[in-house]
Amino acid sequence: MFADVPVNPLSKGIQWGTREGMHRKVSSLQRTEERQKKGALKHSCYLGVETRAELVWECWELGREYTKSLVLKNIHGKLLKLNFRPPLSNIFTTLFPHTIKLSPGTSFSLPITFRPLQKCEYVDSIEFECKEGTFQVSLSAVMLQHALELPDSVQLPPCAVQHSSKTSFLIRNVSKWRTGFQWVVEQPFELSPVSGSLEPGGAQKVTVTFKPQKALVYQTEATCTFGDDNESNCTILIRGLSKYPYLQIISPGQEEDCGVLEFGRIAIGSSLEKHIEICNPSPVGSDFTLTRVQKAALMESVFQCDVQKGHVAPHSVLAVPVCFTPLTVDTTSVEYFSLTCPGALSKDLLKVTGSCIGPVVSLSSSVGDFGCVEEGGEATRVIHVINSSTVLAHYQFDMDPRGYGVFTVDQISGTIAANSSLTLHLRFRPHHSIAYHRRTACLILHREPLFLDLIGTCHSEQLKPAILCPRHLRVYRLNLLRGLTCYPPDILSAMLDEHKLQLDEKGGLVLQEDISEDTALSRLLFSQPSAVEEYFHSNITDNALARPNESGTSLSFPLPHVTVQPSELTFYAGPASQSVSITNHTKGKLTLLWTPASDSPFSIGPLSCDLSPLKSTDFRVTYTPRQHNIFHAAQLECFAVYKVLQDHRQTDERTLCPSWCLTVRVSGHSFQPGNQHFIPRFSLQPQVMFPALNQVSYKTVLLQNTGDLPIIFRLDPEECPAVHVLPSSGFVPPCSHQIFTFRSIPAEDRPTSLPLTLNLNASPKHTQKLNVVSVVEPLCVEVDDGTLYFRPTAVGSCSKTSLRVKNLSRVPVHFHWRLHSSDQTIISVQPDFGILQSNEFQVQTWSFTPLEEKMHSMKAMLTFWPVQTPDCKRSKLPLKIVGLAAKGSIEADRSVLDLGEVLVGGCKSFEIPLMNNGSCAISFSLTALQSITSPRFSNEALEDHVVLEMDNVKGTIPALCRLMISATVRPVRRAQYCWTIYYQIHNVSGLVVGEPCSLCQVQAEGVYSTLEVTDVRSSGSVEGLSKLQLWQLFSLDSLNTYLRSDPSPSELTYRVPTRHSLSRCPPIFTSTMLDFNFSAAPLGADPSNFLLMFENTGSIPVEWSLLFPEDQQIELEYWAESGEFTSTELHQMKVQDNRLFSSSPRAGKLQPGQQRAVQFTYRHDFVGTYRLPVLLKLSYGREILLNFVGVTVERDRCYLHFPSTRHVFTPVVIGGFDPPIQVYELYNGGALPLSYHVNTSPLEQLQEENFSHPALQCLNPDGDVQPGCTATLEWIFSPLEAKTYSVDLPIYVLEGESILVTFEGCGFDRRDSVPFELHDSHPAVPCTQKVALPGQVVFLSEERVSFGDIPVCCQCSHILFLTNVSNDTMLFLWKVKEQDGKQSVQIHPLSGSLAAGKSTLCILTLNTSGNPTFYQQDLICEITPEEALTQYQTDLLQWEEEKERKKHEFIITEKDLEQRNTQKKHSQVCPTAEEKMSYETRKYKTLPPIRSSSSDAVLEMLHARRSRVESKVQQQVKRQPEPPRPALLHLGVTARSHSLLEFQSHFSSQMNKYHIYRTMHPKVSQSGSNESQLTRTHMPPLTHGPERDILTHILTSIIRSLLDDPQFQQVLQSTSDEPVPYFSQLRPASALPSPTLSHSTTETQCLEKNRFASPDLEPAPQHKGSSYAVTHTQAQCEGEREVKPEPHQEQQQKDMMKVQESIRRSPEFGDLMEEILLNTLQNLMTEAFLGELVLTARPRIIALPPSSARKNSPGSRRQSRGSVKSKRCKE
Repeated sequence: MFADVPVNPLSKGIQWGTREGMHRKVSSLQRTEERQKKGALKHSCYLGVETRAELVWECWELGREYTKSLVLKNIHGKLLKLNFRPPLSNIFTTLFPHTIKLSPGTSFSLPITFRPLQKCEYVDSIEFECKEGTFQVSLSAVMLQHALELPDSVQLPPCAVQHSSKTSFLIRNVSKWRTGFQWVVEQPFELSPVSGSLEPGGAQKVTVTFKPQKALVYQTEATCTFGDDNESNCTILIRGLSKYPYLQIISPGQEEDCGVLEFGRIAIGSSLEKHIEICNPSPVGSDFTLTRVQKAALMESVFQCDVQKGHVAPHSVLAVPVCFTPLTVDTTSVEYFSLTCPGALSKDLLKVTGSCIGPVVSLSSSVGDFGCVEEGGEATRVIHVINSSTVLAHYQFDMDPRGYGVFTVDQISGTIAANSSLTLHLRFRPHHSIAYHRRTACLILHREPLFLDLIGTCHSEQLKPAILCPRHLRVYRLNLLRGLTCYPPDILSAMLDEHKLQLDEKGGLVLQEDISEDTALSRLLFSQPSAVEEYFHSNITDNALARPNESGTSLSFPLPHVTVQPSELTFYAGPASQSVSITNHTKGKLTLLWTPASDSPFSIGPLSCDLSPLKSTDFRVTYTPRQHNIFHAAQLECFAVYKVLQDHRQTDERTLCPSWCLTVRVSGHSFQPGNQHFIPRFSLQPQVMFPALNQVSYKTVLLQNTGDLPIIFRLDPEECPAVHVLPSSGFVPPCSHQIFTFRSIPAEDRPTSLPLTLNLNASPKHTQKLNVVSVVEPLCVEVDDGTLYFRPTAVGSCSKTSLRVKNLSRVPVHFHWRLHSSDQTIISVQPDFGILQSNEFQVQTWSFTPLEEKMHSMKAMLTFWPVQTPDCKRSKLPLKIVGLAAKGSIEADRSVLDLGEVLVGGCKSFEIPLMNNGSCAISFSLTALQSITSPRFSNEALEDHVVLEMDNVKGTIPALCRLMISATVRPVRRAQYCWTIYYQIHNVSGLVVGEPCSLCQVQAEGVYSTLEVTDVRSSGSVEGLSKLQLWQLFSLDSLNTYLRSDPSPSELTYRVPTRHSLSRCPPIFTSTMLDFNFSAAPLGADPSNFLLMFENTGSIPVEWSLLFPEDQQIELEYWAESGEFTSTELHQMKVQDNRLFSSSPRAGKLQPGQQRAVQFTYRHDFVGTYRLPVLLKLSYGREILLNFVGVTVERDRCYLHFPSTRHVFTPVVIGGFDPPIQVYELYNGGALPLSYHVNTSPLEQLQEENFSHPALQCLNPDGDVQPGCTATLEWIFSPLEAKTYSVDLPIYVLEGESILVTFEGCGFDRRDSVPFELHDSHPAVPCTQKVALPGQVVFLSEERVSFGDIPVCCQCSHILFLTNVSNDTMLFLWKVKEQDGKQSVQIHPLSGSLAAGKSTLCILTLNTSGNPTFYQQDLICEITPEEALTQYQTDLLQWEEEKERKKHEFIITEKDLEQRNTQKKHSQVCPTAEEKMSYETRKYKTLPPIRSSSSDAVLEMLHARRSRVESKVQQQVKRQPEPPRPALLHLGVTARSHSLLEFQSHFSSQMNKYHIYRTMHPKVSQSGSNESQLTRTHMPPLTHGPERDILTHILTSIIRSLLDDPQFQQVLQSTSDEPVPYFSQLRPASALPSPTLSHSTTETQCLEKNRFASPDLEPAPQHKGSSYAVTHTQAQCEGEREVKPEPHQEQQQKDMMKVQESIRRSPEFGDLMEEILLNTLQNLMTEAFLGELVLTARPRIIALPPSSARKNSPGSRRQSRGSVKSKRCKE
C-alpha cells in the first residue's frame, strides 16, 4: 500500500514538473501486481466456459519442467464442443489438439508444461474455439527480481525558512528476496534511515525532513538504489514549499516601533498578570524567542515572562503571560522584550510598563493628651490609624513590646486593610509627679514614619507640676528650631523679663533685633527635618549622621538634648549587667527618672538622679531571667526634665518645656549552653537597593515571623558601616513583624553589593544574608548615532524626523533640549523637555523649517539630571543636525485629462496624478477654474457653480513621488466642461507662497444617457407586417429623436424609477408622448409579439425602465382606498388585471454598445380598442410616455387597420411632366378577406379647383385584402402650385366600417430653398437584422435593400444570402407580388432547400417601368423545415387514402350476419377473405327492415338514425392534417425612379452607371420602316427569368444544329437572294444590300460560322469590340479563300460594316449585351460563393513562343488556324 502523503495546499497554484520514465523495475512491479490481482479473481467466464484468464509460472529454474492444469468448466445449459490451438512456442506444451466435449456442469483439466531454455521472461497463449466464438488464455513465465513499492511523490507540509517539517512514507519489498536499499537526496531534504534492508514482504517507514534556508518552492528527486549490487534504482519526487516566517505581538497599546503593555498602578507587594498575543498570520508555523532587552546590571527585574521560546502554528495566536511584581513604591518600571524568529526579516518589540503605589496611612490625631492623672492612677485614650489607599499597610509603633512603659498601646504592630481604619487604645500609667511627654514613631512599611506625641501630667500630694498641653508642644517646636530649648525655662523667663526675648504671634520666643551678632543664640537656626530623618536622629547620636547645610555654618537638624549610650544592649551570654551613659547637652540641670518594671527580667539602677548641664552619668542594666530557654526583650525608658519644672510655682507658662524620653533596647535569652535555640520561621526581602544617587536614602524592610515562636534578631553595625539600620536588635513576637529602616549614602567607590548579616535567635546557625546595593552610578542617556539628518526640504515647508533618546540609568531623569537662538526659528523638537523613566527610550519628533535655500548645519544640546535631585550638577549631550533646504515645484502627469462623456446628474470619479520631480516634499493647495462651452445655452451657463470636486485640495507630496488626487465631476447640463487646475505652494504656517501656477486641464462632456431602438421584429398574429410598417406603428423615428434630446427639468423630478403616486393614474411630468400601436387581430388570435432591440449608442451605461401605472403607484392599505374609480381608471385596471399588455424585461442596464431585445406583447382576449399609458424612464435622463394601443376585432368582422388617419405624400416639384407614383398601404387586421373602395369624388372636386388638372389621382381605388396582408394604393401627386394640398377621402369596406383619411401633399418650386427629396424617407430603418425571433433558424444577410435614386427603364441587381444556422434542412419559398400583371421586383431562386449550416445566394432584381415611381415592396420568404413538410405530405397522403376508402365503405348492422356467414363459409372461393369480412362485420348491427309508412315520426326516426351513423363514420375519419406553419422573413425593397431628363439634371454623375432599356420605354420611336415594325411584332418578347433562359437555350440549340447540317448549308447557297434569317431580326430590311450570290453566301456563312461555332468569340457591348469582331471574322473568311479572290470585295466589306453598325445601334443588341454581361457577373459571383472560383487567386501567365518563330510562317499559321476553326465548326 502507498503511504498517506500530506496534500500540498498550494498544489493548485504551483505547476509541478511531471515525472515520466519511472524505472523499469517499478513498471515490472506494476505488471506483477496486475497479474496478482487478476489471479486473485481466479476464474473468468468466456462464452459459457469458466476458466482462468492467465497462467503464470514463477520461481522456476533452467533445465526443469513445470506443469500446471487449466480447468475448463461448462456453466452453460447445453453441451459445448471446444477446439483449442496449442501454444505457438515449444516452451509451453500441452496435449495434442482435439475436441473437448463438456456437458453442462462438467469440467475438463488440460495440462500445460513449461520447459525454460533461457533465463528470460516468456509469454504465449492458448486459444479455444466454440460455436459461439473464440477466447484466449495467456501463458507467461516471469523471473524473480528485486522490486520495491513506494509512492510516486511525497508532499511535505509548508515550512518556514530556517525551520523544519517532517513527513513519512512506506517503502515495501514486494519481491521474494531480501533487498537492501540506499537513499541519495539533495538539500534541503534529508531521509532517515539513509540505508537498510528489507525482508520479503517487509516494509520500512522513511522519514523526510525539510530544512529550507530560503523562501522557495523546492522540488527534487530522491534516488533509491537497491538490489544485490545496487544494480536497480527508483526515484521518488519530493516537494516542499517554504515561506518567510512572520510573527507579530498584539498588545493593547501601541507606540512608534513597538507595542505597549500597560499594567497601570499596582500595589506594592502584589502581582498582576496580563497576556500578550503572538500572532502568526502566515501559512507556516514558526518558532520564536522572547527575550528581555539588555538593561543596567543593577536594575531590578519586576516583570517576569515565563515563556521564553515556543512555536506558533500557522494562522493561530499564542497567549503569553507577563507578570508585574513591583518592589519600589512611587516608581515607574519600564522594560522591553524582543520577539525574534529564525529566518524572519524583522523583529518585534514590546514595551512593558507599570507603576508601584504604596500605602497612605495617617493618624486621626498627632497628639495623645491624657491630661492630669494622680500618682498611681491611669488614663486611656483612643486613636484611629487610617489607611486611605488600596494597598494593605503594615505598621509598628516604636514602643516596648511587653507594655512596660508609661505610655502603652494595645496593638503595637499589625496590618490595616485597604481603605479602612484601625482603632487603637492608648494607656497612661505615670510613676512620677512630672509632666510626661514621649514622641513615639509609628513605622509604616514603604513609607516614612508617623509621629505620635503622647503627653500627660502626674500630680502627687507633694508635687504638682504644670499641666502639659498640646499648645506647649507647638511652642516647643518653634523654640526648638530657633535653638532656644537648650536653655532652662528659668533663664528664658529671665530673658523675657529683661526683654532680650519676646513672644511672636504663635507664642514662640524670638530674639530682639538689637542683640549683638556675638550672641550664640543668633546662630542656632535649624530646618525642619523629615519624619524619617527625625526618627534616625532621635535614636542615633553618632555625629556622622549630622550633615551640615549648604552654607556650612549651621547644622541641618538640632542635636538631641539628652543622649544615651549605647541605645541597644544584648545579653546573649546569660545573666549579666551592663552600663549605659546619659549625657546632658542642655544649659540646665536635669532630673532623670527611669520607669520601673517589677516583673521584667531587666532592671536598671539607680532609678532616678539629677544631672548637671553638660555632664554625664552611668546606670547599670542587669539581666536576671527567671526561666530558662526563653527569649526576653524590653525597651527601658527614662524621662529627663528640667529640675526647675518640678515645682509649678517656679514654672512660667511662656517657657514651659516638655520632658524628653530616652529608650534603651535590651534583649537576651536564657538558653543553657548546649541547648538548641528555636528555629526561626520568617520571610525577609533578601536585597535592599538604594537609588544610584549621592544623597541620603532610606529603605524599609519587613521581617515577618511566620512561626508560632518568638524571634530575636541582631544586626552588627560594625559589619557594614555605610549602612545604618533601626532597630539593630529586637524581639519579634509570634505571627508578628518587625519593620527595619535602612539609611545609607551611596558612593562611587563602593562595591556593587554590601553584605549585611542578620543574626536570628542568638545562634550562628540562624543567619540571613542581606545584599545592600548602595553605589552611585553616573547618569547614562544615549541618542541614536549622535547626528540627525533631515531629508531635503522645500523653503517654507516643514519636514519631520524622529530621534530615539534612551535612559540607561537606574533613576528617572529630567531632560531638556537647548537650541541656539538663531536656530530656534528653523529647528524644533517635541517634546523638548520631560521625564525619562529608568530603562525607557522615547521617540522625539524633530521639525526642520528652512527659510532660505542652503545647507544648514546646527547643534543642539540635551541637558538631563535626576528627578530626585533637581539642584545637582546637570549633564549635557551634544547633537549635530544637518538639513538641506531647496525650492520645488509640481506638475501633472498629463497636461490634458479627458474624461470623455459623463452622465448629467451623475458623477464620475477619476484621479489626477501629481508629480514631484524635485528633491524635497512640497505642501500645496489646488484650485479649479471652470469654463463651459455649448451652443445649447446662453451665457448663464458660465455662472454655474464648479462641478469639479477634489477630495484632497491641500496636501503634501514627497520628493520624487507621484500623488493621486481623487476628484469627482458632477455635470448639471449637457455641455462641454473644461477645468483648469492651479496649484499654490504653502509654507509650514499654511500661508501661500508665490502666485498660482497652472497644473493641468480636465475636460469632460456632460451627456445624458442615450438609448435607441435599432431593430424591430414581429411574430404571432402580426408576423405579416413588414419592418417599415412596424417602424411606423411604433413611431420609432420619433422615439429615437426624443431619446436623443435633452430632458426637461420636470422630467428630472424623479431621477430614478420611484413609486410616487397615490392615484391609479399617476401624474405625468413629461410633455413627450408617443403611440405604440400594436396593430389589430381577430379575437382569440395569437398574441401580437414585437421584439425591439434597445441599444446603448452612447459611451456611458444607461438604466431604463418601462413603468406601468401599477409600478408608479404607492400601495395603500385596503381601508385607505376610496373604492370610487373613474372610467379611465376602470379601463386601465381591466387592462392591467388581465395583462393585455406586457413587456419583458421591464427594466435593464446596458453598457456602452450593448444591446438587449425587449418583447412587447398584446393579447387578443377581449374585443375592442385598449390603451395603456406606459412611462419609458431613463435614469438621470428622459421620460417618454408611451401610449400602448391595441385593437381586437370580432372574427366575423371586416376591419382595415389605420394607424393614423393622416398621410403625407412626398413633396413633388411643380412644373414636372412625370410626377412619381406614390403608394399608401392598407392592412387587413381582421379574420376575413375584405374588399375596399376609395371614394374619389373629393378628387374630382380637387381637380376642378385646379383648372381641371388632376393634382391627386388614385390609380387603383378598388381592391381586395386577405387577412393579415397589406394592399397598396398607388397615387400620383402632380401639384400646380407651390403649396400644400389636402383632401379628405372616405375609404369604404364592404360589410365593414368606413374611415375618413386625410391625404396631404406639398408642391415646391425648384428655385426655392426646399431641397430635392430623394427616394427613401425612412433612412433610420435598419437594413440588417439585429434581433432574432425565438426559434428563428434562417437569417437574411439584409432585410432591407435600398436601390436609391435610379432612372426609369433600367435594371438593378443586388446579391443576398440566406443562411441556415440550424442542424436541419430548411425549405424556402419567396412570395413576390405582381403589379399590373408583371413583377417589377424579381428574386432568383424563388425556392430551394438549405442544408444545415449552409447558405445560398439570392439575386434580387428591380426592373423600373417607364414612369417615375416610388417603389416600396415587401417580399416574404417562407421557411419550412423539410422534415416537417415531408411528414405533412405523408400524413396528407394517408388521410386522402383513408378518406377515399371511407367513401366506398358502408356499415352493415344485421344481427344474423354471423349465421349467414357460417352457412356460406364453404361456398366462398377465398376463405381468408371471408374470415376477414366476417371479423370486420361482426361488430356492426344489421339495419332494420325497410317498411313503408307515411308517419312523420318514423321518417324523423330514420333520419336521426342515418345522421348518427354518418356522424360515427365522420368520427372514424381522421381530421385532415394541417401543413406546417412556415416562418416568415421579410425583405423590404425601396427605390425611386426618375425620368431620364430629371435624373440627368440631378444625378448627372451617376448616369453612366445605369443601362437604359429603350425597348421598355413607353414612348416608342416612330422612325423606321414598316418591315422593321412588323418584324418586331412577330419576334418573341425578351422576357426575364427562367422563360428567357429556356427560350435562349432552345433557339441556340436549333441554330447550332442547322449550321452543322450540310444540307441546310446547300439550301442557304441556293437561296442567296433571301435575307439572312438571324440578322433580319437585328437590322432594318432596307439597310441590307443586294450582293451577288457567291459573295453573300460565303460571307454570311463565315460570319455565322465564326459567331456560333467559335467558343472564344463573345459579343462586346461597346462599339470598338463589335468592329473588332467583324474585322476578325472577315480576316478568317479571307484566310479560307486566299487562293480565290472574289470580285466586288471592297463593296462587300463596306456593306458588312454597315450591317455591323446597324446591329450595334439597335436597342435590342444593347439590351442583349447588358443581359449577357450581367448574367456573366452573376454567374461568377455564384461560382465564387460556391467555392468553384477563387477571386483572389493570382492570374496565370501563359508563355508565348518567340516572336521570330511567329514571323517565319504566317501563312502556315493562318492555314492551321483556319483548319482548326473548320474542325471546330464541324464538331
